[in-house]
Amino acid sequence: MLNWKEANRMMTRHYKVAGHTFVVSGKAALFEQMENYEPFACEGGELLFSLTEESGAVPEYTEEYRQEESWPHIIFGHTASGNMVLEFMAGTKSVGCLICSKDHREGRFILTSCESDIVLYRSLMMMFSMATAGKDTLLLHAVVVSCEGKGYMFLGPSHTGKSTHARLWLEHVEGTELVNDDYPVVRGGVVYGSPWSPKTPCYRNVSYPIGGMVRLSQAPCNKIHRLSGIEAYLKLFERIYDDPWSRCIAENIAEGLHQTMNKLASTVPMWHLECLPDEEAARLCHDTITQ
Repeated sequence: MLNWKEANRMMTRHYKVAGHTFVVSGKAALFEQMENYEPFACEGGELLFSLTEESGAVPEYTEEYRQEESWPHIIFGHTASGNMVLEFMAGTKSVGCLICSKDHREGRFILTSCESDIVLYRSLMMMFSMATAGKDTLLLHAVVVSCEGKGYMFLGPSHTGKSTHARLWLEHVEGTELVNDDYPVVRGGVVYGSPWSPKTPCYRNVSYPIGGMVRLSQAPCNKIHRLSGIEAYLKLFERIYDDPWSRCIAENIAEGLHQTMNKLASTVPMWHLECLPDEEAARLCHDTITQ
């Protein structure tokens, strides 16, 4: 436990995710909440973006969009000078905000309550997504396992069984390991572990060439088929817009996302697996996509 003086000492630390380096500056107490970033700590490098903790009030801004489908709620808008603002709300109470420069290279987050962990979590994910758009990089809502030297990604809406299917691979396919259970990063045909895996804490700084992507859906029997390029693109498009918070930033980086998704869909094989939550589904999937 840090004393008051230690907790308020300012610090700066660098992290590297999928080859992209970013820096976080703030009070020492902030870094006590960042254990999941430790595997990604580095000494420095060419910066993708910086994020700085500040004190004060949320700046005035014009509201343009509001989403209330997840917690915390998010209000999206811009200041008079053109900087983007994302204010995080718990009901009608502000818990903090992210203020981002027009080029997405500089961010500031202000805490207006004790909910610093969720504000930091969302702010870093959003900054990373925006700053990497157009850099052949995607932060995807997916589950990833590794097997025989390659990474396999399971995609689908929430509650479709991504984590369950990954667990079935872990149980029944020898040599399988979990890479990330929520938000892996894809860059140039390679999938990377990330600091963002809260569903199942799995913060591994590892990477694998992508062997395939699988769109999952629940069904009364197990069957799998290969998707065409346009079908694969549409399934990736769904995943980018799957989380309500991502819709707040998607228009801001739409062209970069389109280019990266199009390249990924045309170079990485993708299947649709309709399945039950059973061993047969895991073996069918493995035997099909690893051929």
